This record gives sequence, C-alpha cells and structure tokens, in this order.
Amino acid sequence: MKVLSIAVPCYNSQSYMKKCIDSLLKGGEDVEIIIVDDGSTDKTAQIADRYARLYPSVVRVIHKPNGGHGSGVNAGIEQAKGLYFKVVDSDDWVREDAYLAILDRLRELLNQGRMIDMFISNFVYEKEGVKKCRVMRYHRTLPENVVFTWKDVGRFRKGQYILMHSVIYRTGLLRECGLKLPEHTFYVDNMYVFEPLPYVKEMYYLDVNFYRYYIGRADQSVNEQVMIGRIDQQLKVNRLMMEYLVEHKQQLAGNRKCRSYMLNYLDIITTISSIMLIRADTEESLAKKKDLWEYLKGRDAGIWRRLRYGLLGNAMNLPGKGGRRISVEGYKLCQRFFNFN
Repeated sequence: MKVLSIAVPCYNSQSYMKKCIDSLLKGGEDVEIIIVDDGSTDKTAQIADRYARLYPSVVRVIHKPNGGHGSGVNAGIEQAKGLYFKVVDSDDWVREDAYLAILDRLRELLNQGRMIDMFISNFVYEKEGVKKCRVMRYHRTLPENVVFTWKDVGRFRKGQYILMHSVIYRTGLLRECGLKLPEHTFYVDNMYVFEPLPYVKEMYYLDVNFYRYYIGRADQSVNEQVMIGRIDQQLKVNRLMMEYLVEHKQQLAGNRKCRSYMLNYLDIITTISSIMLIRADTEESLAKKKDLWEYLKGRDAGIWRRLRYGLLGNAMNLPGKGGRRISVEGYKLCQRFFNFN
C-alpha cells in the first residue's frame, strides 16, 4: 500500500504543472500522484497522460468535467489508495529534502504502529519579485518530533494559521468525517483544512519547509482584485464555515483548544471577507458586509460576540468612511508584513 496519495487538481495548467509534478516524483514508489484534469481545454490532459505512461506505478490520471478546485479534491479523496492524503496545487511545488524527510517520518510512525490523523509541516510564500520569502512555521506553537494531541498545542499568534499547504491528513479520516467540498466555488481550501479538525486526535509536526506556495499570477484566486470580483464565493465559504462550527458545537465542547483554533480561523476568514468588501467600496459591497455580520449574529450570538468584539472584528467594523480608511490601512500594513496577496 502507498504511504501517501497526492492529489494535483489541474485546470488549464499546461504552463506550470510540470514543475509541480516533477517535484512530487522525487517521492518514489511510496507515493501515489493523482493528477485530476478538471475539464481542461488546453494541453493539461495530454501532459497528465504522458506522466501516467512514463510512471505507471506512481502517477494516475482522473479526467472529469469541470467542477472547480473542490471537485478536484473530492475526486482525489475518492480515488486515493494511500494511507495519507495531501493536496498540492498545480502551480506550486515541494522541496525535495523536506519531502523525503516527511516520508521517512511517516514510514517510521507506521512501523511503530502509529496512525496519526494530521501531519503538519511549514510552507513558504514564493511571491513573485520578492527576494526574501516568508515562511509559515509552527515551531513555538506545536510540539516538535513527537505525537501530540490538542491538549499539547500552544497559542497561535495572529497571522499564524494552518493552511492546506501545511497539512497531510489520514485518508480514512477525510472519509470518516464526510468531507465533501462544494463545486464551482473558490476558496474551499479553507473548508478542506477546517472541517476535519474536530475529528483530529493525534498530530505530528516536523519543522521543515516543505510546500512552496507560489503567489504572482494575475489570475490567481488570491489576487486582491480577483478576490473582490469573486466576493460572493468568499462569502459562501465564510457562511459554510460558520454553519459547520455551529453544527459541531457539542462535539467541540470537550476540546477547548480545537474549538478556540477553529474560532480564530473563522475570525481570519471573516476579516478577509470584510476587508475585501470594504476595499470594493460600493453601496452593494458595504450592504453585503452588514448582511454578513447580521447573519453571524443571528446564527449564533456567542460566536458572533467572540468575532465582533475581538481585535480583528473591531478593526473591521469601525464606523464611517474614516473607520473604513483605518481598516484598509491596517490591512495594508498586514499585507506588507505577511507578504500575502
């Protein structure tokens, strides 16, 4: 059985997918690479099929009608044969030494009879035109080189959070928790990380810079203008995450640190929604921002209070044009410091 399945959702990825897949092939026979061709109209399908012919014991290809990133991830989870599962976007890549170190550690844990639920490593913002790349690390928050539980997790700093790039999940856990991402929707990678968390019991953190997260294409979903144009999809994900947290309130009642982390994650997503609506600066966008916060309050007053009167919630709800200007300046400061978008 394969140790790790890696799904690579691809849509018209002919210009950059080779760099991604070549980096993943370094994992050898312990890895299964599932290239999901999501209805591409360029040469993505042919490139994927060529890799499958060249590496038949490692590469598999799924050709499917276009359904969006979430649909590609769903297909990968359904077809995965590995004990663990990872998503790597087709414009990103991985670093070989960190990759091999992670596979070694997963094998060691399996040989010890330990099936952890979530494996965490660092990722690097590979931002176009930036010489010094920012690394998202967890070395002062998560115990290193040991199996641990939520009780052992330290305090996450603002701006420090676990993204899709950070995690490898146990494949069975993704199926057990019933994860099914919505189709034709951007920003569902947040749901991919978020929804399995209440089911995660044992974790492992290796302090290596594994995933290289490329930021720089004008059409990327995280580009600010693209995000503003797709704000309704961001809001959809925001609301779905709120619904999920409310629905799992009882399950999280005895897991204070997991619940706290999920609240902080929702706080960040709500802040992103709010600031994009402020940046759009139209009557319609400001009405959508008001509707979002009213929805949160109506769905669960306790969670709303935590979000609204926290540092980020206060910053996003300063009154009037002057307040919105301060919110935007704060956002720009974070943008420069954290090198996102």
